[in-house]
Amino acid sequence: MNSSFICKVVFLCIFCYAGTLFAKETNNRFYPASSRAFLFTGRVDFTNPSLPRFYSPGIYVQGKFKGSSCEIEVNDEVLYGTSHNFITVVVDGGAPKRIKLSGKTNKILIADNLSNKEHSFLLCKSTESGIGYIEFVGVRCETLLPLPGSKDRKIEFIGNSITCGMGADLSIPCDSTGAWYDQHNAYMSYGPLTSRSLNADWVLSAVSGIGLIHSCCDMDIKMPQVFDKMNMRENTGKWDFSRYQPDVVTVCLGQNDGIQDSSKFCDAYVAFLKKLRAYYPKATLLCLTSPMASPDLFAFMETSLHAVVREMKVKGDNNVYSYSFSRRFYKGCGEHPDLAEHREIASEISKVIKQIKRW
Repeated sequence: MNSSFICKVVFLCIFCYAGTLFAKETNNRFYPASSRAFLFTGRVDFTNPSLPRFYSPGIYVQGKFKGSSCEIEVNDEVLYGTSHNFITVVVDGGAPKRIKLSGKTNKILIADNLSNKEHSFLLCKSTESGIGYIEFVGVRCETLLPLPGSKDRKIEFIGNSITCGMGADLSIPCDSTGAWYDQHNAYMSYGPLTSRSLNADWVLSAVSGIGLIHSCCDMDIKMPQVFDKMNMRENTGKWDFSRYQPDVVTVCLGQNDGIQDSSKFCDAYVAFLKKLRAYYPKATLLCLTSPMASPDLFAFMETSLHAVVREMKVKGDNNVYSYSFSRRFYKGCGEHPDLAEHREIASEISKVIKQIKRW
């Protein structure tokens, strides 16, 4: 066999291999975020429909596609030039994968070598607004398919750092990186866990450090003041409440307030519940003690919440309840609940909601 023939064979093999790679690459096409096939849940800022912004923790987008691979494109604000958001990605309902974004623009292959059939993905912002926003740019896949509508059941979880999932994910040890948000995992926090167990959509309306009448850490905002915003941390972007009407709203505030004057705290709580009732006329309101409360704070909150519920019923609102957690949850960073404890919290809340709503 002469060398000329061998060279031709080698060249042909290389050409065919390159052609295969080229065909694989061009088999996929880019679908921008403005494509109607995507399903967004949460307080998404659609000011620029091509680059919808996610501020709050737990905002998620879902998509359905046909083909063997899928790549997502996400922009990161990179707040202060150093802060990077985490996202969580789930493909075909499988194990969630938490990913730290690495640049202003991020192209991430989330699925490859799949069977050439229909698949689904979910992308969730797992860090909070204090870390900055992310923008969903779109996906690259063979064919983007339409999704069914949102779930029939909807829940909203109002709270602070606990609800954000702060300090929960110890796969990165506490204080090992110097970045307080590296242990955030909103997707695996009690709200989304509760919702998934009840086959419901979720919204997390939460900011670390926030309180009802007193916020920690010299924060100049409180929950009643910023609740109507898309970016609660910065108190900007008016939210349209008609876009998400929950069946159940849980309120988990008080940890950052601490023990306050009882009358002042209860009056403010009742006023906030009245505001929620105006936004959500049909929702069940469930007031929770703080999962990480000390014994003294727990006793104060339990007594206060009982008084708040009684007052709401006196005023004619019988669709308001309170729940006191069975114990204190504090094994995560900064005495926040860890992931295992978030599962326990979710289990307790799920049982209460099932009982109230008969789900």
